[in-house]
Amino acid sequence: MDTELNSEVADRELTSGTTGLPKAASFTTTRMHREGAKRASSCDQRRGPGGDKWYVCMPMYHGTGGVAAMTCIMAGVSLAIGKRFSVQNFWRDVRDSESTFFAYVGETARYLLAAPPSPLDKDHKVRCMWGNGLRPDVWGPFRERFGVPEVAEFFNSSEGMLSLFVWNRGDYSVNCVGHHGALMRLVTRNEFVPVAIDHETNDIIRDPKTGFAKRNSYREGGEILVKLSDESLFPGYWNNPEATKNKFGRDVFKKGDLYYRTSDALRRTDDGKWLFMDRLGDTYRWKGENVSTAEVAEVIGRYPGVSEANVYGVEVPGHEGRAGCAALSIAPEKRKNFDWRGLATYARKQLPRYAVPVFVRVLDGEIGGAASHNNKQNKTALRTEGVDPRKKGSKVTGGEGNEVYWMSSKSDRYVRFENTDWRNVVGGTARL
Repeated sequence: MDTELNSEVADRELTSGTTGLPKAASFTTTRMHREGAKRASSCDQRRGPGGDKWYVCMPMYHGTGGVAAMTCIMAGVSLAIGKRFSVQNFWRDVRDSESTFFAYVGETARYLLAAPPSPLDKDHKVRCMWGNGLRPDVWGPFRERFGVPEVAEFFNSSEGMLSLFVWNRGDYSVNCVGHHGALMRLVTRNEFVPVAIDHETNDIIRDPKTGFAKRNSYREGGEILVKLSDESLFPGYWNNPEATKNKFGRDVFKKGDLYYRTSDALRRTDDGKWLFMDRLGDTYRWKGENVSTAEVAEVIGRYPGVSEANVYGVEVPGHEGRAGCAALSIAPEKRKNFDWRGLATYARKQLPRYAVPVFVRVLDGEIGGAASHNNKQNKTALRTEGVDPRKKGSKVTGGEGNEVYWMSSKSDRYVRFENTDWRNVVGGTARL
């Protein structure tokens, strides 16, 4: 196939959805060859007959699935393609294909972990799982239950402007999305820069006198900006110049400088471990404090009976900021006798007061009740509906039957949130 045509196909197929709806991102053939060579040499892979084999059942139009499959083909690494992700058939397909690697994305690992134990759990040849979005509360339990000794977790986007990677084979790098040694920390100290963000507007916070951004420490973290010498270094979005333009930050620390906005908040420990904090637009303000949805979801997801927690902020009339809401998938056998007081006590013990979700929405189905097409959590519809009973089911497919619970500031448990409660909150007779 002609190189330019091949590049054009890649441009149209790969998508980016860091904020808002997915956008087609440019992904050139040159970059695909480079990624293929790099990926084939990582994690001590063996090419050709008798070597490693990848199982990929993620969508091919999405970056993780598409790039994993194409780089395997280009690098001479064996590949087994599943029709779609299925909790029921996943380990059977992995075993039958004799795969030694598999690609994951989003909440797929959590869905597998939530399934009942099976003789197939360790009846496979997998030595490494490769992907992104493995939650800290899933990482260790997954490795232990399914006997997968290696985790190749990366942080990247289809745009590819910030790439981090960690090959985890022990305890040191668990929960990381990347690691930089002393030399890399020195080289990139002004290339990858964390900045403070106004989470109401998602704008970079700037000094009112100088107009320049507030740089955070790496330990504190913030939205990561990537220094650019020229706009052409960012390939942009397909036929979407406005979205491309919005990814640039200008005059950030001095006149004339140029940075790419990743729209993701990360922090880095003193010894170089990169940790994911939240996505721009997901973090919200409540009681005058910034709340990281990822950190709250990790805590709530550990509570017994909770299969999945999807956290977001909702607007409530008469209240500043957004109140926290956790959409939960609860195991069917746990629903009838679920301990709502226990959840409240646990959340208040594990989280700052302002970060404890005010509302809880119970999704239909044990897992994946609000998953997107690529197995990532979808907050948009849930956030749009909020907790107004009149809107329930207007955006979330099948959501009209979801139960909503709430906890007032004076309560010690979550209780059913009824129409009268909503009217009281809106009317000001009930305070959150």
